[in-house]
Amino acid sequence: MKSGLTLIVLLVFTFGYSQKDISTKLEQYMDAQFAINDFSGTVLVSKNDSVLFKKAYGFADYEWKVKNVIDSKFSLASVSKQFTAVAILQLAENKILSLEDPLSKYFAGFPKGDKITLKMMLTHNSGLNMDFDELYLTKTDLDKDSVYTYLAKKPLLFEPGTSTAYSNIGYYLLARVIEKVSGQSYSAYLKQNVLDKAKMYNSGVSSNDAIVDKMTQRYYFDNDKLVKNPYINWNFNVGHDGVYSTVEDLDLWNKALFESQTLLSEEYKKKMFTSYNEENFGFGVIINPFYNQNHQLIAHDGGFMGAMTSFNKFTDDKILITILSNNQSKSYYIAYGLAGICFGKEVELPYKHIQLAIDPKIYDQYVGDYENIKILKKDNKLYYTDYNIELLPESQTKFFRSDNHNTTLEFIKNKKGKITQIEIKKAGIKEVKNKIKGV
Repeated sequence: MKSGLTLIVLLVFTFGYSQKDISTKLEQYMDAQFAINDFSGTVLVSKNDSVLFKKAYGFADYEWKVKNVIDSKFSLASVSKQFTAVAILQLAENKILSLEDPLSKYFAGFPKGDKITLKMMLTHNSGLNMDFDELYLTKTDLDKDSVYTYLAKKPLLFEPGTSTAYSNIGYYLLARVIEKVSGQSYSAYLKQNVLDKAKMYNSGVSSNDAIVDKMTQRYYFDNDKLVKNPYINWNFNVGHDGVYSTVEDLDLWNKALFESQTLLSEEYKKKMFTSYNEENFGFGVIINPFYNQNHQLIAHDGGFMGAMTSFNKFTDDKILITILSNNQSKSYYIAYGLAGICFGKEVELPYKHIQLAIDPKIYDQYVGDYENIKILKKDNKLYYTDYNIELLPESQTKFFRSDNHNTTLEFIKNKKGKITQIEIKKAGIKEVKNKIKGV
């Protein structure tokens, strides 16, 4: 009996130590992201019911030097889509609409609206165009009828249901369907039936006039200089965008959506979390995206005018990683690095990259195909994949991407001095690619 008790105590101690060690590494990584890459935002990592790490960095308002706090509110950008999807699924579960309803049922006369279903819009198989930001970034005098008329004139990208193309327009129209069948505004429906049920009292839908306590300002890079975001007409940037939240509220969302039937039954959660096409789109989420690190992952990222967001639920591991940023920090890359730490991988901390001047003749031996990656040379410069991403040298063999310093490449030689591999580090996680074709 005594030996059994000792084993239990030892296991508890070991688990606790492991959790503490992971938490320390998560904080070291994020502190470096702040110090080196000027991360501004909030981060939360949880496993089961335990928060492994949460912290705020940077400024909610750069002009007034107001610091972010853990309950700062951030625009979610496209992470908003899963809220729209849940609302549609609730209405379907309550038999108020059907996922197979044609768009024409709600918008008579929409071109090929009889062939576009709500389900196609949820899974980005509708053929609808990507966006209509040329309207809501520039015009203040819009109304629903004028926006609808404008969208109806946009040609479809393909015959509905025959291909896949990400569409904000589809989710905007889904928000309008929610309004039509519920008799409520999109904002009111979400508050009553989604946010309040999940106890997300620090979340809501952005508007043009409401004063929101602890709402962050947004900043993005223009010619490598941080500037304030432009005007956004929030009355029409909804469905695909528009929800604001905190990392703690997103942890409540995680529990309500994944760990209970507070919002949806198991049957309808299964519908939401099924992959329906080659892009792995479920309803408002992506199922096992390429960055899943061989763990079951349901995720979605967002990025729009300074707001960079990432929501990652590793379902089998019961790990949530969510990052909200207001200065265009690469939240999706950072989430990748944090996940690597949670899974026990060696993750290099961010560091300051200093470009060196080296003889470009050395680039000739680096050019070639490395599995799915091409290294190119043009005008004495080295490029990654295409001629838009230059590789900048920090040594004779190691380079960093000009567009993303979170990615480095090091060329590896064999014993004969021939380049045979590249070692890529994305957000500090190492990948090795073998050279399969030279110049």
